[in-house]
Amino acid sequence: MCGMRFIPVLAAIIVTTAAWAPPAVQRRAPTGALNPQTLARIWDAERVSPAAPPLVTHDEVVRRLETVVSTTPDLFSIDQIGESVEGRSISHIRAGSGPTAILLWSQMHGDEPTATAALFDIFEYLRNHREEPAVQRILSRLTLHFVPMLNPDGAERSQRRNAQSIDINRDALRLQTPEGRALKALRDKLEPKVGFNLHNQGWGTAVGRPPRPASISLLSVAYDEKRSENAGRVLTKKLCAVIRESLEPFASGQIGRYDDEFEVRAFGDNITLWGTPVVLIETGPWPAEEPDSHLIRLNFIGILSALDALATGAVNRADPKRYESLPMNESGLFYLLVRNATVINGDGIEPYIADIGIGGNRRVRTTNGRREMQIATSISDMGDLSNAGALRIIDATGLTAVPDTGYETGATVDLPEWKTKGDSTIATGQSPRIALLRPADGGRYRVELILK
Repeated sequence: MCGMRFIPVLAAIIVTTAAWAPPAVQRRAPTGALNPQTLARIWDAERVSPAAPPLVTHDEVVRRLETVVSTTPDLFSIDQIGESVEGRSISHIRAGSGPTAILLWSQMHGDEPTATAALFDIFEYLRNHREEPAVQRILSRLTLHFVPMLNPDGAERSQRRNAQSIDINRDALRLQTPEGRALKALRDKLEPKVGFNLHNQGWGTAVGRPPRPASISLLSVAYDEKRSENAGRVLTKKLCAVIRESLEPFASGQIGRYDDEFEVRAFGDNITLWGTPVVLIETGPWPAEEPDSHLIRLNFIGILSALDALATGAVNRADPKRYESLPMNESGLFYLLVRNATVINGDGIEPYIADIGIGGNRRVRTTNGRREMQIATSISDMGDLSNAGALRIIDATGLTAVPDTGYETGATVDLPEWKTKGDSTIATGQSPRIALLRPADGGRYRVELILK
C-alpha cells in the first residue's frame, strides 16, 4: 500500500521539476550579473541588520517588516499567514512579479536567527538597487516569498522548539504545530520552484583537516531514503555550487556539506518530496570575538548570488560536483583550545602535559526584562587533542595551567604546591577557571592569562 501510494507522488516530482527552467533565459552570459565582492562592499556600506541577532524579538521583526513595506509599498507587500501557539503573528513578505516563485523561510528554530537578520539586508538591497539590471532581472523573473520568523514563540524564549515544546522541523507529517501548518499551507498555495531553508548549526561544528569552523554548510535536500536524484535535486546541487563559489573568497576552508540522510519527519525533506526542491543553508561558527556580522554577510552574499543565478539561468551552468566535493560537517570543534600546557590540576596529582579543550555555546538570558548574551563554557576534553580544532587556540608551551583561585593578570606569584588538594580543579565537566602562569625571575611565575 505505501509503495503504491509513493509512486505517483514521486512521478509528480519528476514531472514538475524536470520541466523547470528560468523564464527568459539568455543563451549568452548575462550582463550585470551579481559579483560577490561587489555584494560584500554593498553590504558593508548599507547593512541595516541588527548587530546581535540572538537578541532580536518578534516585536522588533514586526516593526522592521512594517517599515520595509511602508517605505516601499510598490515593491514589497506583507500578509499574515498564521499565528504561533501563543498568538504571535507569522508574516509573509513578497517582492517581485516574475512567474517563478521562490520561498525562503528562517528561524524555524527560534534560537537560529542569523539568516533572519540577513533577510533585512536583502530587503534593503532590493530597495536601494531596484533600478539596476541585476535587481530588475531578479524582480521581473522571480517572485520572492519570505517568512523571516516562523517560530516567534521559540525566538521569544531563545529556544529551538515552539511553545508546545515541539521541534517544528520534525512536524511535517503530523502537523500538530500551527507554525508548521502555516508553512505547509503557504508552500501548497505557492507551489514554489525552489525553497531555501535557513538555519544555524552549533558552535562545535567543524569541517576539513585540520578542523576549521564550519561557518556555512550546504545541503541539497533528499526526498527519499535512497537519496535519489531527479531534476529538482540536480538543481539544488547546482545552487549549492553557486553559493559555494560566491562564498569561497570570504570563507575559504570554512564551507561544508550537511549530511543528506533522509529524515521522514522533516520539513525540508518533505517539501522536496511534495515538489519544491530545497536548499538548506546552515550558519555555523566564525573565529572572531564578534562573529555575527561576518555570518550575516555570508548569508547576504550567498542568498543573493543564488537568486541571481536562478534569474539569469546561470545556475544551469554550475557544476554539481563543486557541491559534492565539499567536506562533510563534523562535530567536536572547541570554543577554546589550550595546547601543550603543564597542568597542575589542583587534585594532588603530579604535573603533566595536556591540551585542554573548552566547549562553549552562546545563550540568551533575560534579566529584569532585558535580554543579554552569555557564553556558557566547560572543559570538554583533556589530553592529546592535537587533531582537534577550535575557534581560538592558545599555545601554552612553557606555561603552567593551575586552577584560578583569585589571580590577577600580570601579578607575580609562587607556583602552587602540586601535592596539595585545592577547592577547585581542572577537570572535564568543570567550569574553565584556569590561570596560565609563565616562569619569571627568582623562581616565581607571572600570571599570563586567566580563562573563565
